[in-house]
Amino acid sequence: MKTSFPVLHPAEAAALFQHSQTVAFSGFTPAGTAKVVPTAIAERAREIHAKGQPFGIGVVTGASTGKSLDGALAAADAVLFRTPFQSDPILRQGINEGRIRFFDMHLSMLPQAVRYGFLGPVDWAVIEACDVTDAGEITLTSAVGAAPTFCAKADKIIIELNRFHPEGLRGFHDLYEPRNPPHREPLMLRHPGDRIGAPVIRVDPKKIVGIVETNAADDIGAFAPIGETTARIGRHVAEFLAGELRRGLIPSEFLPIQSGVGDTANAVLKCMGEHPGIPAFDMYTEVIQDAVLDLLKLGKVRFASTCSLTISNPGLRDIYGNLEFFRPRLLLRPQEITNSPEVIRRLGIIAINTAIEIDITGNVNSTHVLGRNMMNGIGGSGDFARNAFLSIFTCPSTAKGGKISTLVPMVSHLDSSEHSVQIVITEQGVADLRGKCPADRANLIIEHCAHPEYRQILRDYVALAGHTHSPQTLKAAFGLHLAFAEQGDMRLVDWAKFK
Repeated sequence: MKTSFPVLHPAEAAALFQHSQTVAFSGFTPAGTAKVVPTAIAERAREIHAKGQPFGIGVVTGASTGKSLDGALAAADAVLFRTPFQSDPILRQGINEGRIRFFDMHLSMLPQAVRYGFLGPVDWAVIEACDVTDAGEITLTSAVGAAPTFCAKADKIIIELNRFHPEGLRGFHDLYEPRNPPHREPLMLRHPGDRIGAPVIRVDPKKIVGIVETNAADDIGAFAPIGETTARIGRHVAEFLAGELRRGLIPSEFLPIQSGVGDTANAVLKCMGEHPGIPAFDMYTEVIQDAVLDLLKLGKVRFASTCSLTISNPGLRDIYGNLEFFRPRLLLRPQEITNSPEVIRRLGIIAINTAIEIDITGNVNSTHVLGRNMMNGIGGSGDFARNAFLSIFTCPSTAKGGKISTLVPMVSHLDSSEHSVQIVITEQGVADLRGKCPADRANLIIEHCAHPEYRQILRDYVALAGHTHSPQTLKAAFGLHLAFAEQGDMRLVDWAKFK
């Protein structure tokens, strides 16, 4: 649709941004992320730096983005601070070297933190859209993230009008923004398919400074093929859930599923779809991946409510080529709604997320390697784990060719505490922690989830800790981490020096 808004070259748009301003970008994962404007801002930063002058911006997004945003800006040394989540290796390096300030946040909290002013004023919003009208109606593309809040709070808006995404996406979004307390109303969602909002973002047209036209796919690559380890994890998850159904601990009509992003999540969903003991189910989640498309076509997933289509480009083209098939089966919402504790608790979500490491009493580290280096961030795992009907965490039992055990005496960084973790699953098996004291949890995790090479090592740690309510000893709690840091292999730990 033609509009009266000025059409800007990316460089013209980039010239509008000033040093130290805060810019909120659309997107949630690389899906729906602004692309050409941040790349142009990065080039402007290089030019200014070459003159010996400072230039950087605060970057706020829904979640992670792609190479054209986080990667480009970080490579140009143009990021002053970043929140709430990231996954770019260049940006990650800058964060871990202390050059970029990063504050990790639960994704459900980001929009209201922006509305409340906790992050300061938002100078600009850069929003990817497939359509915009002179009346200020913006149709988003493959993700929502926090775009409605960014548009409401930003002083000025630039639209990236991306022709890769069809205008026919209007109607795939349900955009609702809660009022601030004490006037907030209940979220009237009783089924993943319920709608409570509008199909478009509506803004004052005077806020829209201009349009940058583009035709660019999302920076989402294909996921790795399912390997034996991830397949075994997936089968364990599927069989556990089928067993809960047989025992009557899950309602016969089943419950909505939330699944994280990545190769393990794809494997889990595939195995659930193939398991004869699991009926067709709905999804209420923050991202959907390629595996969900196949399950929708097979009728194994009835409906998927999500914040983002984190889909490979062939998969996204499949959706766009069959919009009328997917229209009654897919819905995109803001992260504040997909990750709402109120809705998660009401719908009875089964949450399945991944961990970096898990300790023997059930605490989970989702964010830091060896307690120090940020990986990506907590994302939405905490939102779902704390409020789920069933909270499941998965991970391979080892990493680095067996040199690291992901099951450790004590996590080196805590993201989800033992109070939010009910089920731990690795390729080795399942530990059901419900109704178990710390000592019983330790036994279950060691015997059912730890790799055989580490079971006796962990048993010896428990023996070292002695008979207490929680089998921990401060002197040796990080013995495995220290062995890896000093000798490159956790299997070389010597508990005798901690006695």
